[in-house]
Amino acid sequence: MTERLTARQVIALVAEDFTELRPGDGTPASGDRPDGPLDWEGYGDARALAAARTGERESVVCGTGSVEGTRAVLIAFEFGYLGGSLGVRTGDRLEAAYRHAREHRLPVVPLVATGGSRMQEGMHALTQLQRVARESALTRAAGLPQIAVLRDPTTGGWATLGAGADVTLALPGAQVGFAGSRVRPPDADPAAYTAEAQLASGAIDALVRPGLLRRELGRWLRLLTAPSQEAAPPPRALGGTTAPDSGRDAVRRARSPERPRAARYLDAYFTHRVAVTGDRCGGADPEGVLCGFGEHEGRTVAYAAQTGTATRPAGYRTAARLIRLADRLGIPVLTLVDTPGAANGAEAERQGVGAAIADLFTVLASVRTPVTTLLIGEGGSGGALALAAPGNTWATPDSYFSVIAPELAAAILKRGPDEADATADQLRLRPQDLVEAGVVRGVVGS
Repeated sequence: MTERLTARQVIALVAEDFTELRPGDGTPASGDRPDGPLDWEGYGDARALAAARTGERESVVCGTGSVEGTRAVLIAFEFGYLGGSLGVRTGDRLEAAYRHAREHRLPVVPLVATGGSRMQEGMHALTQLQRVARESALTRAAGLPQIAVLRDPTTGGWATLGAGADVTLALPGAQVGFAGSRVRPPDADPAAYTAEAQLASGAIDALVRPGLLRRELGRWLRLLTAPSQEAAPPPRALGGTTAPDSGRDAVRRARSPERPRAARYLDAYFTHRVAVTGDRCGGADPEGVLCGFGEHEGRTVAYAAQTGTATRPAGYRTAARLIRLADRLGIPVLTLVDTPGAANGAEAERQGVGAAIADLFTVLASVRTPVTTLLIGEGGSGGALALAAPGNTWATPDSYFSVIAPELAAAILKRGPDEADATADQLRLRPQDLVEAGVVRGVVGS
């Protein structure tokens, strides 16, 4: 379990300065009656005790602060105040914070630690989920990023404040899950309700130690608040410089283990970068697709890069999530295509590989932000084309793009394995063939 920080402690940890917003400390529903809207006996005393113990008047502290030089609205939960639970007055504060963010064009950083909605206010408390979801949606529609940090513990419906953010970070060892420790099935595996488990299942983007939180948040905020209308230039080729002589040669070079892969291209292209992980619906493919944001020549560029393996459904969904976010924030996108094709096993089918690919095609066909693609290796069928920008795809000399792998094409045509090379030539899959066919714009140099 990670250290439980107070609201003020976590604000001091991430911000150089802080100016508090204090609206909504009393409402007809929760403020006029000593024991709240349900006349829950002892509720007023419990709030008074919580205030005396924590020095806070509610379970969230909201305000504006600078994080590594970027101004943001900070929403810090105080778990010591009735378990960080939310009632109507808490909803007032959250609504005011989101409105302030939109009025002043500021990103929002929820620093979450909560056990859920406040029982003593009944459905009045639970419906604050709808209220805050609307404020978050309006902020998203305004093109403002939301970066959540999940502290210990983050449970209950209010975990959606973190799950619904554009980017979700978490403190290592934090308890994170929809179900709190007292309401889980008795045989539930406690390891499933951790930040580490949520990272593995694609629900959060990264674990960040408290001492690095300000630096990482500052990096994220700088990158996500720097829109640009200019398309990202394609990276230079890092491998071979001469065009392949034949289809067979193109396939051999693209499949060579010595050929530069996505990580080398990203390291050469970006000054620094941060990773987006997971599809937010139970899956992650960090070994198949690298996604995130980086700085290239002083500008923010989003990236989605295949690594040369068969791409799993979660990889396509993560790429679609990234590109949608970049489009909403006005950030150009770079995609690197390199896969023998989509994963086609039974598990991939169960995970909806066809629907994931179809959705990514739709995303790339509809976004307004400019997208640039570089084919850096294998371009295997629709699983590769799904990540390619229509009309703005380039190729390296050691790459190929094909409707199907030559070996599979030969098998479908009932040819022998020894005819795969000749079939590769017939497929016209070399980079120079792709330029001639109008499939790619050109072959990049070194």
